[in-house]
Amino acid sequence: ASVSGQGVQQLIEAGVDVVCGVMEKDANELNRAYFKRIQLGMPWVMAKWAMTLDGKIATVSGRSQWISGEQSRAAVHQLRGRVDAILIGAGTALADDPLLTARPAGPRIATRIVLDSHARLPLESKLVQTAKQVPVIVAVGPDADAGHYRRLERAGCEIMPLLAVAYPRRCSELLKQLASRDFTNVLVEGGSGLLGALVDGRLIDEIHCFIGSQIVGGQVALSPVGGDGIANMTDALQLQTTAVKQLDTDIYVTARVLPAID
Repeated sequence: ASVSGQGVQQLIEAGVDVVCGVMEKDANELNRAYFKRIQLGMPWVMAKWAMTLDGKIATVSGRSQWISGEQSRAAVHQLRGRVDAILIGAGTALADDPLLTARPAGPRIATRIVLDSHARLPLESKLVQTAKQVPVIVAVGPDADAGHYRRLERAGCEIMPLLAVAYPRRCSELLKQLASRDFTNVLVEGGSGLLGALVDGRLIDEIHCFIGSQIVGGQVALSPVGGDGIANMTDALQLQTTAVKQLDTDIYVTARVLPAID
């Protein structure tokens, strides 16, 4: 039950000896995602992508299988198994037709979410076909085709209407709704447009980047983060690298987004 910040006082009144501040730093780190949801009404957002050594998430023809190796993909499945939700954009859902489950299953079964503003997710997609076994939420915008999203609903998907017109604001609205439903950890797996909108909105907390040992080139080949971007380096999202690991021929980098300096 919720104690509304009065848990310590309730324990004292019940006659329990309470010592505060024990391993406070470790406790704050362990519970950082929960604290963010409770205090800010937003989930902890982890952005994940795999890219080539020259920073591309696909070739000029849109092909991305496989940039990362088996060990990297196994690490992604471990990530999926410990989050509450996995979020992708409509472009990734259409291009890759992913399943977005953890294999083998982890301690949590993540709800799969598609930010599909125009409700374009095909009924034949793997997500829709498995929606009755593993939850799927399709977040749609105000201009979505009602007939199609009702068909998605009948196929087992939950429809989450979003009212914001601008894409970054729609992302923020979606995350707030997820937090209100006790989604604490959200893993975002792309694509470039969705990740760009989240970076533009300063909505990401943590980065998981897998760097493959290839170079594909191509001026129009997609990079991981699209969106509007920034004009000055002083406005860049600042990171603190937390780990760098070698997974076979891949490099796995994790980082935290540092608070903005006013």
